[in-house]
Amino acid sequence: TSRNRLNIDVTGSVATIEKTFHVSMNVYQHPTENRLFYAPDREPTSASPVQLWHITGLDNYSIPRPNLTRRDVSAQNARSNATIGSGPSDSFLGSDMRAAYYGATTLTGSGQSVGLLEYAGTDLADLTTYYKNVKQTNNVPITLTSVDGTPTKCLANQGCDDTEQTIDMTQALGMAPGLSSLVMYIGSTDTAIFNAMATASPLNSQLSCSWYWSPADPNSLNPIFIEFAAQGQNLFDASGDDGKWPPSIWPADNAYLTAVGGTDLETSSAGGPWSSETAWVDGGGGISPNKIPIPSWQVTTAAGCSKCSQTYRNGPDVSANANNTFYVCADQSACSANLYGGTSFAAPMWAGYLALANQQALQNGAATTLGFINPALYTIGLGSTYDTDFHDITSGSNGYSATVGYDLATGWGSPNGPALINALVGTTSGSFSLAASPKAVKIAQGAKTVVNITSSVSGGFDSAVTISASGLPSGVTVKYKNNPIPAPGSGTAQMQLTVSSTATTGIATITLTGTGGGLTETTTIKIDVTKAAD
Repeated sequence: TSRNRLNIDVTGSVATIEKTFHVSMNVYQHPTENRLFYAPDREPTSASPVQLWHITGLDNYSIPRPNLTRRDVSAQNARSNATIGSGPSDSFLGSDMRAAYYGATTLTGSGQSVGLLEYAGTDLADLTTYYKNVKQTNNVPITLTSVDGTPTKCLANQGCDDTEQTIDMTQALGMAPGLSSLVMYIGSTDTAIFNAMATASPLNSQLSCSWYWSPADPNSLNPIFIEFAAQGQNLFDASGDDGKWPPSIWPADNAYLTAVGGTDLETSSAGGPWSSETAWVDGGGGISPNKIPIPSWQVTTAAGCSKCSQTYRNGPDVSANANNTFYVCADQSACSANLYGGTSFAAPMWAGYLALANQQALQNGAATTLGFINPALYTIGLGSTYDTDFHDITSGSNGYSATVGYDLATGWGSPNGPALINALVGTTSGSFSLAASPKAVKIAQGAKTVVNITSSVSGGFDSAVTISASGLPSGVTVKYKNNPIPAPGSGTAQMQLTVSSTATTGIATITLTGTGGGLTETTTIKIDVTKAAD
């Protein structure tokens, strides 16, 4: 519920539904697809005292489909020019995306949880096969949650295909292999799944959706999406695999989620660092076909984008590799290399990447996770460090040409290693400064002394500040008290200097560094090590 409006998700017998909502449930021929669908013969009504916003589950006119593409079978073993992965036949693995887009080892997603939206269950044996074949191990606990009675099992011998579900897991886990948990929310209607994500305990701070459908009202889920943002949750949505946005794309053009487009990625070695990237010809993007109003954080960007709308939502926001270059195991059949692609791969990868950023934010002393990052993404994109925080993709086309800066093919581009994480975590306003007392100390071999390091904050700065020391003479070690200085970062840490009996004598300059909220400040002290008294 939101603002006294109510979303209702319907399950039950036809007779109960007809009686409750004063409708007749009829069967119709779909105008463009060779199938029958059911729907009410009139707008439903209810005796509820609460104003109804939307009723889900009264028709199956639009069937959810994954944003997934499959290369022609005859070309299954063909190697894409963009593929230099570490998997079979040079295909990309989920871990290769971590090597290309993060490239470091410090952050693993520890303490974070990813939630995945799925319209069918999965066979976890497929995930086991994937990791066995690529000689890796998954240590992240996986929970399969049915939100409305939809089966959590998806077995190929019962006609169920879990390709999308397995892809989502391997991409999120590849980027963030140290997650505390991964939860798959499995259901039959969007209202049921998204509501379960918004009311879970504990919440997943990063969410991913790789499916698309056509809703009766594209605004009906806004209360839940706004709730995500208020609760510190961020939803990444695959922007589609049909190039320039067609009329049916949703929810990728919703203003309250992060739309993820597609690219062709090339690395410098098998499973190695990022080398180059172009727009993927099938990556979704464009101007909102559902006429979603342009959000405030896009206005300035759109003014500098010749193809963007000044009236409606533009997309995608960001992008990542989506070409048919991945290694996939599904349906307990033969695994495939360089056969599947789609923005289905890019969205859960970004969810894993945000888990790294949220881990960093909490380690820095932030009170909550980053939450909805779109405003920050556009601030960073318009800032002076854009080219170091993002890979700006300037070639290729999805119907719109990739250009310098933001464009309707790749958004702001793909993440550029830890730099974007630091920029996102550093969106904390204000600043801090360091001061040391005393500024100079004289200490004999075998003795100890204490230096106080004080952090002062201004401008609304609100983050923990971690102190470190460099330039220590040989034989001099340090220990700290009250380090890190807890949020909001105002306080004093004590640094105890211990000088060994064989420490190098003489005067040295020690640099004290404070880090927090994406900012770094330094100060120095002088230390004069003298010989021990006889």
